[in-house]
Amino acid sequence: MIGLMCVVVFLQVVFRFILKASLPWSEELSRYLQVYITFFGTAYGIKTGAHLGIEAFTLLLPKTGRKVLGILTQVVGMGVCALIMKFGADIVLAQMASGQVSPAMRIPMWTVYIAIPIGMAFCILRYIVEICRAVKTFREEKEEVL
Repeated sequence: MIGLMCVVVFLQVVFRFILKASLPWSEELSRYLQVYITFFGTAYGIKTGAHLGIEAFTLLLPKTGRKVLGILTQVVGMGVCALIMKFGADIVLAQMASGQVSPAMRIPMWTVYIAIPIGMAFCILRYIVEICRAVKTFREEKEEVL
């Protein structure tokens, strides 16, 4: 999608500044591709260790406390994604009912907004995988101590 977006934006620049004939649909397509890239790419960022965080507080905790807090944080993140998915689905249903289409490309707007619930569903799946992995390693380390 990023490659397609780059090609479309490049073509828009060529058409607008060299050929003096703007492509009215190109900016809209680029915007919608960016929406899809953002919501689908979010799930990739959930991978363990791939996020930004403040460790000042967690470094004060014992190792077990850090792991429990990490799992709790993932559960809360999954809950937030579930809320966003629910509200996103409400938006999609409202757009479907209204029949609104995009200004330049004339595509149904719900096809753009559906990126929200689908992207959040991917995030929830990724959180489930990461929580299972964290619980499994937590149990294995606890059994090794015993």
